[in-house]
Amino acid sequence: MKRRSFLGSIALTSALVNNNEGPAAESGPFLRENKSKETLSADVVVAGAGLGGCAAALASLRNGLSVILTEETDWIGGQVSQQGVPPDEHQWIETHGAPRAYRDFRNAVRQYYIRNYPLTAEAKSRKNLNPGDGAVSRLCHEPRVAVAVLNDMLAPYISSGKLTLLLEHKVVSAEVKGNQAKSLEFVNTKSKARVTLAAPYFVDATELGDLLPVTGTEFVTGTEAKSETNELHAPEKANPDNVQAFTVCFAIDYQPGENHVIDKPAEYDIWKNYIPKMTKPWSGKLLDLSYSNPKTLEPKELGFHPEGIATGDKLNLWNYRRIISKANFTPGTYKGDITIVNWPQNDYFLGNLIGANEKEFNKHFERGKQLSLSLLYWLQTEAPRPDGGKGWPGIRLRKDIMGTEDGLAKYPYVRESRRIKAVFTIKEEHVGAANREMAVANGAPGPKDKAAEFHDSVGIGYYHIDLHPSTGGNNYIDFASLPFQIPLGALLPVRMENVLPANKNIGTTHITNGCYRLHPVEWSIGEAVGLLVKFAIGKKVSPRVVRERKELLAGFQEFLKGEGVELAWQG
Repeated sequence: MKRRSFLGSIALTSALVNNNEGPAAESGPFLRENKSKETLSADVVVAGAGLGGCAAALASLRNGLSVILTEETDWIGGQVSQQGVPPDEHQWIETHGAPRAYRDFRNAVRQYYIRNYPLTAEAKSRKNLNPGDGAVSRLCHEPRVAVAVLNDMLAPYISSGKLTLLLEHKVVSAEVKGNQAKSLEFVNTKSKARVTLAAPYFVDATELGDLLPVTGTEFVTGTEAKSETNELHAPEKANPDNVQAFTVCFAIDYQPGENHVIDKPAEYDIWKNYIPKMTKPWSGKLLDLSYSNPKTLEPKELGFHPEGIATGDKLNLWNYRRIISKANFTPGTYKGDITIVNWPQNDYFLGNLIGANEKEFNKHFERGKQLSLSLLYWLQTEAPRPDGGKGWPGIRLRKDIMGTEDGLAKYPYVRESRRIKAVFTIKEEHVGAANREMAVANGAPGPKDKAAEFHDSVGIGYYHIDLHPSTGGNNYIDFASLPFQIPLGALLPVRMENVLPANKNIGTTHITNGCYRLHPVEWSIGEAVGLLVKFAIGKKVSPRVVRERKELLAGFQEFLKGEGVELAWQG
């Protein structure tokens, strides 16, 4: 690999490519000078350092490949860090249902708290520490801890020269010949310097599938028509612009008796009175403690109390994504709990980020921020209290948690991306409980109460099919799925030979994306892709040939199992 020396020591940010007008800015640990238009090369370029990108990079690195890993923001980790979303995981995650490397990451998060935080003796001795005791996950933790742990996992490969990590870099163009990408050009979003990255393989782990259009890799977006996929929950007409809402997350704590009310947001009057227009009506105003029950779409009441007090039979939103429970830490460490706000009330569905130019992207991102700030202001000033009053002025925006000046996440929480046109597409009949039962009744192989078995499985995962309200006016689409496999065919583009997906951009439909988009599945996809690159290079064949040749597929699956990847659900 062509490289220059790294300077500095390990911290939470990493390498920046700079222009040639002076030395590198002292903002990260692996600072490197890099002249504009320099070309760097490696065995594989991974664009996007979310969970899929980090998993792909780590899998390749521990098997001896050299990697260039890029990231659009200044934090690696994707949805678990820059987007501020604690892990959404299935109920068996502590024992099985994810690669060994993902469980290593989870264990490292726990160990980070044990080493660095003043935990109570009870919390420290707990087998499965959950720092926030949040309801959504068995491991609710701070975004910055994920960044620190992932940086620790990558650090040995950076120091050895096998990994080049380029933060704040966005792809702008590609050189493509026939069915192969030859290089990608990235721009440093701060200095505007450009760098060309060359490799035999390119992995698209970006949040929106940004490598697909620049490399000419065929893709789809939005909803497919029922006539195309024959899915039970698909609409009659396709709509490529109809995608799930994104959310701009933020963190808050509660300081009783204090006043932390923010300035009234510019769009507060708009959002305070906004009633979503959907084909199946929303429950009323968006800024309210009611929403549409995802499964029935009937109005459903939610509870809220910033001291974590039970709110009867209503879910207390405060406890849902709580990332710090002060009870887990020695007295005086925290004055109150800290929770992440990623709720129905700040889902933004008035614009589509996929394919948006910079101006449109920024417009919708800013409006998403206004919605989130308006929700915060509403909680502080108008949310109903159990005592009959209004507002909780002691709610404080925790800017430090998200690492930003405005206190909001560095990047929108993206639920849906471009999706490759794949050799094999996962449909609802393969993983949806009701549709699967119908398919088996009509002659599909396998039992009706299990997901379709894929001969080319490269991993497993589980989550119910969870589609949030969409830009096309759909309300929730939320229903049961079955523990599933990840087929290799869904990771292979129909034409391109060396561009592989490692995020939400695999061969799913709009419907099945709803269960393949969560944290451990994204890691599993990245893990499989990183190992696929190693296997294909070692065998001197294309990834597609690995799937097509029975003996190669069997060998690859054995390789996966040796790396701690589960290929089938047991029982």
